[in-house]
Amino acid sequence: MRIAIASGKGGTGKTTLAVSLALVLAETHPVELVDCDVEEPNDHIFLSPIIHERKPVEVLVPEVDREACLGCGACAKACRYGALVVIGRKVFFHYELCHGCGLCRMVCPTEAIREVPRTIGWIERGEGKGLPFLQGVLNVGEPRATPVIRALKEMADPKRITILDSPPGTGCPMVETVRGTDYVILVTEPTPFGLHDLQAALAVTEALSVPAGVVVSKWGVGTDHVERFCEEKGLPVLLRIPWDQAIARAYANGIPLVEALPEWREPLRNLFQDILLAREGRRNG
Repeated sequence: MRIAIASGKGGTGKTTLAVSLALVLAETHPVELVDCDVEEPNDHIFLSPIIHERKPVEVLVPEVDREACLGCGACAKACRYGALVVIGRKVFFHYELCHGCGLCRMVCPTEAIREVPRTIGWIERGEGKGLPFLQGVLNVGEPRATPVIRALKEMADPKRITILDSPPGTGCPMVETVRGTDYVILVTEPTPFGLHDLQAALAVTEALSVPAGVVVSKWGVGTDHVERFCEEKGLPVLLRIPWDQAIARAYANGIPLVEALPEWREPLRNLFQDILLAREGRRNG
């Protein structure tokens, strides 16, 4: 089973929930935590994992044989992303725009283009606090996170419950993380901004046909608009995490919620049971 923890914005509490949920479930189930926020992974801060495997993530990019190239411009015309441009008889390649589709190679009349691998990031596998752990690290300056996230998901152990800590927002990295999961926990805040971003994130899960529930973080501040929205949409509120300085203090010191406040173990177990019941009801329905 794969559970993604996502939101429409950063700072809502995804990492707090992902790390603690994984730690609690690992007490009774085979679990793996996967940090898909490859541009800024931070789950490792709470686990201090020992990394025992590191693999590059590569994408294929074009390489032009200058002697064989006619400078006809067919490759540049075919590229939808403007990654190739012909000036005079020379082909210039902008790797940051390339999507690795290979079309330029296919349309070249003299077969002057071949595809070569280029490393854009890394996948690290390890273990921390007894919990198997995977994280992706995108190289600085790379514009595309999705190939790293895709490789991460492929490396996740299918025999374990996989907790995917999603990147913030509703862009391609979040979509790639959520795609193909069994359930999405949408973490939000009881504020107008929180409601706006929850609506955007919910639209993604609906487009991908992935069932979702909500965790309200920093509960007790703001307004009741999020709760009313969830009620109107029939969206289950799985958990409410209050605005609490003790929780914020633990987070700031890199201490998982369930270590700092063990009383949260049972609510997190109940949250997982609610997800299982929702999944079973969906099957029977």
